Amino acid sequence: MEAKRKIRLNTMQIIAIGFVVIILIGALLLSLPAASKDNTRIPFINALFTATSALCVTGLATYDTYTQFTLFGQIVILVLIQTGGLGFMSVAGMIFLMLGKKIGLRERGLLMETMNTPHIGGVVKLLRRIIITSFAIEMIAAALLSIRFIPLLGTVKGIYYGIFHAISAFCNAGFDLMGVFDSRSSLIGFEADVLVNVVAILLMLIGGLGFIVWDDIMDNKLKFSKYRLHTKIVLIGTAVLVVFPAIFFFFLESNNTLAGMTFGEKVLASVFQVVSPRTAGFNTVEISELSEGSLLLTILLMIIGANPGSTGGGIKITTVFVIILTIKAYITHEPDLNVGGKRLEDFIPRKAFSIASIYVILASLACFFIVSIQPFTLEDTMFETVSAISTVGLTTGITPELNILSKIAVIILMYCGRVGSLTVIAALAGDKPRPNIRQMEERIIIG
Repeated sequence: MEAKRKIRLNTMQIIAIGFVVIILIGALLLSLPAASKDNTRIPFINALFTATSALCVTGLATYDTYTQFTLFGQIVILVLIQTGGLGFMSVAGMIFLMLGKKIGLRERGLLMETMNTPHIGGVVKLLRRIIITSFAIEMIAAALLSIRFIPLLGTVKGIYYGIFHAISAFCNAGFDLMGVFDSRSSLIGFEADVLVNVVAILLMLIGGLGFIVWDDIMDNKLKFSKYRLHTKIVLIGTAVLVVFPAIFFFFLESNNTLAGMTFGEKVLASVFQVVSPRTAGFNTVEISELSEGSLLLTILLMIIGANPGSTGGGIKITTVFVIILTIKAYITHEPDLNVGGKRLEDFIPRKAFSIASIYVILASLACFFIVSIQPFTLEDTMFETVSAISTVGLTTGITPELNILSKIAVIILMYCGRVGSLTVIAALAGDKPRPNIRQMEERIIIG
């Protein structure tokens, strides 16, 4: 009898399946009566939605986290956020290191894919840096936030709130416990608080830079000229996407959601509201009351997102940069993509356009599906679907009103946004042998 063929999963399949398994475990835990304050089971679809949102560091929620979940449920959500922010393979690698176990070549390959590092060499050293740096940043931020929360909530609860919101902001998750003051308020009420705003903004920015950028900055300190091209693009792009959108938001909302604030408070709120859409999901102003111009600006920022190998989502700053560079090269008839005295690899433009195209297709299909089965406006639905696939978590308020089919659509978007649409599609496609013969060339008319 012929021996059974051993099923061997490729890297992308392991990552895709790994996220599904953790989501299901999280959903089962959140559906336990012990996870809810009323000691009853919540519908499994809502538990699945919450677990997906937490692991995919999105922040969209069918329930107010504080009002619905017990301390047990909140800790389950927090563990999912931390696991999703660092990547489940990074967390697994951390456990391996703590137990003194050796990380083999296959595990190193998974870590390389999870952290978006181009080289397998030095991946364990990078993992140690990521773990130590992440926890150090989170604990420092938690201590700073506790300064504000302890006087409001007491010592133990204030420290817990500091830890929860530090991890949520650093991992760009957007989950909050501010239901203790007002249900679904996020950070509204703290819009004038310099400490809370500055700490949250720095956490969101640092978490969204990407692990490779951290590594480069740690190695070369403040010597910008020595940074990798990737790091330079990320830092310049991040600065541009903070300064200019903040100016636009300031003028668009000065007489709307920012009305009644001082000049300094308006500046603080404007910076916060252009950093958060690039995938954190916190808000200090009411999203449903934003002007149409600000809503469009927020959608564009959500689409762009953070950076590769970070805790954030979106199509990423580097992807947008490559698309712009490719368009410029086509217009000026340049054969290569040259930047900073370097030539980009030939496959990079195809990957960039594939990522952007799949993103638009998935978000559009989900938007069409939801508006076809529920009476939401196109504006609200588009905002919700873009927020989901970009793992942002901002909403105009329709999340609790989603029916089962709409929730499934949003769950798929959040999953694809965190794991990566190309990764999911590649995992489904599997490994196929490449043909040695190329087909004859033929021209078609486009444009």
